[in-house]
Amino acid sequence: MILPVIALVCGLTLLVWSADRFVDGAAATARHAGMPLLLVGMVVIGFGTSAPEMLISAISSSQGNPGLALGNAYGSNISNIALILGVAALISPIPVPAKIFRSELPVLAAITLFTVMLLWNLSISRLDATLLLLAFAAVIVWWVVIGLRHKNTDKLLAASEHSEDVFLPLKAAIFWLIVGFILLVVSSRMLVWGAVEIATALGVSDLMIGLTIVAIGTSLPELAAAVAAARKRAHDLVLGNIIGSNIFNTLAVVGIAGVIHPLDVGREVLYRDCLIMSVLTLLLFWPTWRKRYCLSRLFGAVLLVGYVTYLGLLGAQILGYL
Repeated sequence: MILPVIALVCGLTLLVWSADRFVDGAAATARHAGMPLLLVGMVVIGFGTSAPEMLISAISSSQGNPGLALGNAYGSNISNIALILGVAALISPIPVPAKIFRSELPVLAAITLFTVMLLWNLSISRLDATLLLLAFAAVIVWWVVIGLRHKNTDKLLAASEHSEDVFLPLKAAIFWLIVGFILLVVSSRMLVWGAVEIATALGVSDLMIGLTIVAIGTSLPELAAAVAAARKRAHDLVLGNIIGSNIFNTLAVVGIAGVIHPLDVGREVLYRDCLIMSVLTLLLFWPTWRKRYCLSRLFGAVLLVGYVTYLGLLGAQILGYL
């Protein structure tokens, strides 16, 4: 079992590194091609940061491991809210603009409800997956339209004007775009193979591996970005990145996996993982009920305690105590 562990660790490490290089190359190439900064920030970087989850779910689905595909997507969503947002709030309380509660967060809640409805028959058919991808396309169009109306007030775009990718020469940008993508594919295949082999050796489901090791591993870029943003008090980036990543995971990652191969969904995915994902999403509305519009350190601690409890629940089920 040593080789699968090495493949898993090396795959995760290479995945995180190559995803960063791919995003830099893609963003710089798009800028050199004259693509508006708005679209670079919303589409190119958005796709790039979710590339690990997309590739892992696509490969695991094509190889007949639907549990790994779903565990990766929904586990990443749970990690994004409970772990990453919890850590960021502990570092620095996060003031939340009221517009997030009026637009982005309700969209994420609606998408989560839509996903639960599709999973109610314990399967994701190609038709279901197509509906997810159509919903994802609609969200992208909505983001672009809203962004064009408020582009002058978008702090993310203003900050990205000074990012390093702008200064990458065209040849270097294309090089990292191609090399980063190739390494993403290679590292994803290494990770999927290692995860499946470890699950088989330990006698646990690939779903459990996807919900824990793989989900946390693919969320590392978001965790690093959230910690950096929280320390710099760039609060708009923290919650915005979490919401955007969860929308990508729920619609695009699961949609791509389902189009490649219909997915059978275990009852535990619906009644445990989707339920927890839904509760965490609704919990983000808590500041509106208190009229304070801020994610406090106490709120962050509650999220982290919830995440540790969730991991404990998974561990107990793996060990057969539940």
